Amino acid sequence: TECEQEPGSLLWIFVMVGNIVRGMGETPIMPLGISYLEDFAKAENSPFYLACLHTATVLGPFLGLLLASFCAELFVDIGSVGADEITIAATDARWVGAWWLGILICALLNLLVAIPFWFLPQALVKEGETNEPEEPSEKAAAPLQENEKNEAKQSMHDFLADFIPFLKALFHNPVYMLFICITVLQFSAFDGMISFMPKYLEQQFGKSASDAIFLIGVYNLPVLCVGYFSGGLFMKKFKINIYQAASIAFWVSLLEYLLYFAAYWTVCDTSPVAGLTVSYQ
Repeated sequence: TECEQEPGSLLWIFVMVGNIVRGMGETPIMPLGISYLEDFAKAENSPFYLACLHTATVLGPFLGLLLASFCAELFVDIGSVGADEITIAATDARWVGAWWLGILICALLNLLVAIPFWFLPQALVKEGETNEPEEPSEKAAAPLQENEKNEAKQSMHDFLADFIPFLKALFHNPVYMLFICITVLQFSAFDGMISFMPKYLEQQFGKSASDAIFLIGVYNLPVLCVGYFSGGLFMKKFKINIYQAASIAFWVSLLEYLLYFAAYWTVCDTSPVAGLTVSYQ
């Protein structure tokens, strides 16, 4: 009776705030990094560099899944509970892995990786050129500062007046709409696999949470890395333009999405669960 406590911990707020801060720090990498590459790379080399960037974005989750697989094998109260006191195995439904350990390790790595970004120059010599980037003179900097002040004074009405026609033009851009369709198809399939596949492997094949996470990382993400890298080489070799690349990506992604429907014919028999699929008798 004295040991019973009402659930009311607010520690989840720290996790939520931490994820918000992490998202604020990681989000600018993709749009600003892509612009950084596009501004200072040759047009024929840009697809290859972007492919390397996207390959790295897939390699990161792959390593993260391996780390999560390792942490899931450790009990959540590691350090405060001895191994001889744990009476359940990792395959038990009551097992909770050391999920917090991966967050601490990744936070430290993110901090170390962020340090070199402080030393990136504001401007680079465009690939293929030898001239050093020119520093703006004081006379040239004055109009720039004046423009920044005028932009700061821009009202919300002026912003909406420019934003809505721009947004309408984007919706009538076939390349942009193809890219949106590709993104929707890719994330709908990938998110479904990441969300439900671990539990499916646990229930149908008797795998532990650690094994399920490891299998997803090994069987899926390396193939994505190969696809990103080979796609960049293909565009560089055959000089595929933007419209052709968008069309190819759309049809390939549509085929990939349709192949996922084959999972409906590869289901296993439901495991018997007392009180759910079979009676207690």
